[in-house]
Amino acid sequence: MAAGQPAAPGAVSAATGDSTRFLISDLCSELEAYLEPEEVEEVYRAYLLGAESHEGQTRKTGEPYIYHPLAVARTMAEMRMDHQAISAAILHDVMEDTATSKDRIHAEFGEEVAELVDGVSKLTHLQFQSKAEAQAENFRKMMLAITRDIRVILIKLADRLHNMRTLGVMRPDKRRRIAKETLEIYAPIAQRLGMNAMRRELEALGFSAKHPWRAAVLERAVHRAGGNRREPMRNIEQAICSRMEAAGIVGRISGREKSLYSIYRKMRDKHHSFEDVFDVFAIRIIVDDVDTCYRSLGVVHNLYKPVPGRFKDYIAIPKSNGYQSLHTILFGPQGIPIEIQIRSTEMDRVAESGIAAHWQYKAGSESSRTAQSRAREWLKDVLEIQNSVGNSIEFLENVKVDLFPDEVYTFTPEGDILVLPRDATPIDFAYAVHSDVGNRCVAAKIDRQLAPLSVRLQSGQTVEIVTSPGARPNPAWLSFVVTGKARTGIRHCLKSMQSEEARTLGERLLEKALESLDTSLPRISPARLDQMLDAMQLADLDALLIDIGLGNRMASLVARQMVGKEAPDANEEPTTLAVKGTEGLVLNYARCCHPIPGDPIIGQLSAGRGLVVHRENCRNVLHESRDRGDRTIALEWSHEPQLQFTAAVRTRTANRRGALADMAAVIADHGSNIEHISFNEQDGHSTAMTFLLTVRDRQHLAQIMRGLRRLPDVLRIARQRG
Repeated sequence: MAAGQPAAPGAVSAATGDSTRFLISDLCSELEAYLEPEEVEEVYRAYLLGAESHEGQTRKTGEPYIYHPLAVARTMAEMRMDHQAISAAILHDVMEDTATSKDRIHAEFGEEVAELVDGVSKLTHLQFQSKAEAQAENFRKMMLAITRDIRVILIKLADRLHNMRTLGVMRPDKRRRIAKETLEIYAPIAQRLGMNAMRRELEALGFSAKHPWRAAVLERAVHRAGGNRREPMRNIEQAICSRMEAAGIVGRISGREKSLYSIYRKMRDKHHSFEDVFDVFAIRIIVDDVDTCYRSLGVVHNLYKPVPGRFKDYIAIPKSNGYQSLHTILFGPQGIPIEIQIRSTEMDRVAESGIAAHWQYKAGSESSRTAQSRAREWLKDVLEIQNSVGNSIEFLENVKVDLFPDEVYTFTPEGDILVLPRDATPIDFAYAVHSDVGNRCVAAKIDRQLAPLSVRLQSGQTVEIVTSPGARPNPAWLSFVVTGKARTGIRHCLKSMQSEEARTLGERLLEKALESLDTSLPRISPARLDQMLDAMQLADLDALLIDIGLGNRMASLVARQMVGKEAPDANEEPTTLAVKGTEGLVLNYARCCHPIPGDPIIGQLSAGRGLVVHRENCRNVLHESRDRGDRTIALEWSHEPQLQFTAAVRTRTANRRGALADMAAVIADHGSNIEHISFNEQDGHSTAMTFLLTVRDRQHLAQIMRGLRRLPDVLRIARQRG
């Protein structure tokens, strides 16, 4: 649609508002530079529908609402997006804010535009328990839409950008909330997709809205310091330019300003002063091709000495968002540090536009294809997290972890590169390879040497994961993994394990309870079972057994309901369950009394945790049993327990050098291991200590204690009670 076409009903013209406003005629003129006439015509038809749908609506700024979709479309046009994305940008609010339906958009513009508009729309018709849950679910829906069509996030980012540009009319509390969301979610997504120009503006607007006073103070400091930098900066640029000309290298050299938000984050996160952060001269060199990038690096390294360990080659090993450049820090005149970035024209375009570069040049350069493929790899991981997590807030937290990657570049044994966030561990590496590899991980080799699974990986290391078919994730891994994919994979597998183990334990408890009532589960009629499940609002028998195994329902009460016997007989024998020690996540051993095979034991059902095993004389269980006698169950050890158990032993030992070493040697000689030592009290002559030892049973513990008692420095020894 050219500027000379007649205006449609409701069309925006210069007469309706500020003459500097971006109009539909301006948009069409910009689109004609790269779209076909019939595609521009379709965008104009989308505008007509948008203007009709939003007729009479105004924004808080007082201007007609249609200005907002036009501004979003303008940003999309600057990215050189296709006509479907531009049409969807103009219509992105009609489903949410007007009576226009998805079916109408589908009928007039096709399925592709309708799906894009639907993907950008919020969830406005669902009820949530909290604002946080609603925001998280909106984010989850948006990310799911992105995995189907990545243009959804480009429209959403353009939408957020214009909202941030006009944020000043909002209440201060709402400004801060929107700015916080922008800094925590939208700016990192733009960075993850390699869209640095978009990311910088979102950060600048978000920072000034969330922390206006801090932004103003920093801006004044930068302005004051800037005057002292101009002359040295000019001299450095001139020196580099002269050397490059002498070497026959053609390129563009420019000073690069650090953004206020970048300065603020470095000061906050690294506890640097303003002078430490700002006193770095940053220069960007743009040349024609990759070969010239490396030649330019040689020129600047010959001009100024490089700082050891500060060179990064993101051309050979691109960042996870497809970013490519050479980074180096040099000692400049008078020791001034100079940060140099060297990249090709194509790399610079992708660095600024990221994933959007794919649409700008449809022929597709290698760099833009790399940016798109890396974005899709990330979105594939997002989809995997989406399918595994239990709720929207958990999903949001896991994805936010992946939105702040300070990257570590590691290698598989085959030489493939895996990019992980800073502080990633071999477990994160394993889940990055594949979820099954993470779930079956038992050990890791770093540069061919066995290493702990919790060790922090460094760039350049080769990591090999050792797996076992029967292995399962350890709950302790959650305390040190850093990637959302690993955290989600571990939790998902543990939930599955817990459900499976809870079902097995629940079945054993229910069978024992029914056995005491002279019946069994197969003898309960299906009709009676269905009636009970309906009354309990449970889907099936498995759900009931899991509930019993997790301690949410008492097996004895359920058994009596099954046989229609509500009150227990006075002479009814209590059910006794045999404990093997391999029951897994839903059978826990109390840390207050540390029961071991040979001890008389009792079980206490704890809602959500399952069965907790105590010694019969444990003070804690005796105290709670008075109030909750129906939550305990008689237990006994099976004939061959299959686990190492922990026992607590208290000693008083003479203060003599080497006494602890002698005790440790005796413990090791008896085939035990010290899990923990605590020093409880000390005087001039003796020390009270508590050892947590691994033992097989009471007999094994007695042998260890006899061996310790023979030592001359051990004055007193006893097992600790609960």
